[in-house]
Amino acid sequence: MKINILAIESSCDETSASMISDGKILNNIVATQSVHEKYGGVVPELASRAHQQHLIPVVHEAIQSSGISKKGLSAVAFTKGPGLMGSLMVGVSFAKSFAFALGLPIIEVNHMQAHILAHFIDDPKPVFPFICLTVSGGHTQLVLVKDFLDMEIIGETSDDAVGEAFDKTAKLLGLPYPGGPLIDKYATQGNSKAFVFPVSDMPGLDFSFSGIKTAVLYFLRDSLKENPGFIEQNLADICASVQFTLISMLMQKLKKAAKDYNIKEIAIAGGVSANSGLRNELMATANKLGWNIYIPKMEYCTDNAAMIAIAAHYKYLKGEFCGLDVVPEARLKF
Repeated sequence: MKINILAIESSCDETSASMISDGKILNNIVATQSVHEKYGGVVPELASRAHQQHLIPVVHEAIQSSGISKKGLSAVAFTKGPGLMGSLMVGVSFAKSFAFALGLPIIEVNHMQAHILAHFIDDPKPVFPFICLTVSGGHTQLVLVKDFLDMEIIGETSDDAVGEAFDKTAKLLGLPYPGGPLIDKYATQGNSKAFVFPVSDMPGLDFSFSGIKTAVLYFLRDSLKENPGFIEQNLADICASVQFTLISMLMQKLKKAAKDYNIKEIAIAGGVSANSGLRNELMATANKLGWNIYIPKMEYCTDNAAMIAIAAHYKYLKGEFCGLDVVPEARLKF
């Protein structure tokens, strides 16, 4: 009998459902919330309400388009955390009630581990052990991946995530939310050496990105005093220079981790792994150092239920189910 799992992702501002059958993703339905754009960032209460509106239609479409009936399901999986508490509660509550009504077991999934396991949706798949740089709006982590469900964080940010640095820089530049992809877009047209920003060097394999945000803030403040049109006249160069600095900080630690652990199997995951500058630098470094690199498809970089589904598949094989007393955890750790 096939292992058919319905997976639900609702950790932030993407409502998503996916069906997986014997480890093969059948669909990946995502409803993006546009309500946050006018506020320049995700508003937690509005995100929770949008999840309530989107979840049933998204789940219905995932089941219908898969060709698998509710009676053919083996389990229901969901994101337990980390994420916004209200958003997580919507997904967890629905998954528990849906599974209870059908008499199905439930599987809790760590959102950050799921980002890493998204690499196993399609070929080529990483070879264990590998190092994964997981970069998103809320997290920046270096993870030693020993097996599907055996992962160890070997480095992480001590303050802001790199995705937050991208988005807050974009906000300072007057770019609409989400600003990270726009910085990437303008950076391709600019000179990455036009402006120099400080690089924070933390001990070991840890990161810090709060300093560069402050540096950009003061840099723009002083430049605008001298020339009110400074941002408009230099937007591409500013974006390119900031992106160059952030990617340099990421790659510095990634190269150190690969050397310290003597591992040449390298992966990236999370929303910021969609950044073209990071992808290009990773490929250039791989050619230079002889790394085997793994970069997920764009649709599996941002938050999606397919990555929850693939993680749930491996947990199902290990019999790792949870009880109906499970609750979401906004700051869930590995």
